[in-house]
Amino acid sequence: MNEITGTSRPRLRRGVRLSYDKVRATHVLLFPEGVLVPNPTAAAVLGHCDGVNDVDAVVKLLSERYQGVSVADVAELLAALIERRIVELAVGDA
Repeated sequence: MNEITGTSRPRLRRGVRLSYDKVRATHVLLFPEGVLVPNPTAAAVLGHCDGVNDVDAVVKLLSERYQGVSVADVAELLAALIERRIVELAVGDA
């Protein structure tokens, strides 16, 4: 697996969509294999995974809302989502 660094640019894979479910009053991640209900912090990370923002930018944006956000924490979450084939790194990233 590719190493996730501060300059990696994560994005949702093709066919994956982050949406707000009004019935559940929470964000849901829709993908061909099913539905995932991320916690609010994970949903905030995913909301910035557009292939343009790098991990450092995501951490900076999240730090405006949450305390103690680190590149390591974001990278750990992204690695788990990459393993589940929900997130990918933009072409040209490590």
